[in-house]
Amino acid sequence: MILNITPFKAPLGAKVSGLDLSLTLDEQSFSDLYAAWLEHSVLVIPDQSLTEPALVEFSQRLGQLELPPASETRARGDGGASLPEIWTISNVKVDGVAIGGLGNSEADWHTDMSYLETPPIASVLYAREIPEVGANTSFADMYTALESMPADLRQRLSDILVQHDSAYTSVGTLRDGATKVGDASEAVGAIHPAVRTHPETNRQALYMGRRLNASIQNMSMEQSEGLLDEIWSFCTQPQFVYEHVWQVGDLVIWDNRCTIHRRDAFDSEQRRIMWRTQVKAR
Repeated sequence: MILNITPFKAPLGAKVSGLDLSLTLDEQSFSDLYAAWLEHSVLVIPDQSLTEPALVEFSQRLGQLELPPASETRARGDGGASLPEIWTISNVKVDGVAIGGLGNSEADWHTDMSYLETPPIASVLYAREIPEVGANTSFADMYTALESMPADLRQRLSDILVQHDSAYTSVGTLRDGATKVGDASEAVGAIHPAVRTHPETNRQALYMGRRLNASIQNMSMEQSEGLLDEIWSFCTQPQFVYEHVWQVGDLVIWDNRCTIHRRDAFDSEQRRIMWRTQVKAR
């Protein structure tokens, strides 16, 4: 099978046409798809009709899956996934209980689960139901942001380590079982270099996680806040961004090692149901 790959007019992302992921890809086709993902960082594969087992089977070819924590376990039914490998992202409720996480609020720029010592390398998100307006997902290219950074700012990033906060989600809500954090000095989570070398592409990329309650090690809080604000203002500029407008059946794969992403808010009366898998390691 020859893949039809169309890069977007953006610094990252490509559309892959003509694939039916409900069928098992042959080894060469999967290898080509994986190479395209490494090259473009974000792949959009439209027009899919996937069962839960099919989504899990495809995702497992990318690598070992990260299971949702107990705090992410939700009520089942009305579109919520039942397999333990799938996270349901939704604002839909059954008997007053959400079938998924993250609701309908805006999700700030972040990379998934950076508060872990070994964050997931990839996320796979499949659109089951979408609102009429809103909930677009934007992706920013951390390769290009780093490469385009002014020399003085780039030099200030050398060897700095960032503390990542585990208490709050990307929509700013406290995770189940987490302790409320007053400010960044109280944050608990993994510490990662601000600049990392991608283990498969050997390219350097920014790795910033999330702005909320982040802090730079061995800096005063004032210095840390100032430098983080400067970095985030730079790396989220429009020239580094691809914005995805969802259609039902879209499956999007992104590389958490070299991208960040955010989601627009949407009307709470509109339904949105997405299934997500997280790839822990290859």
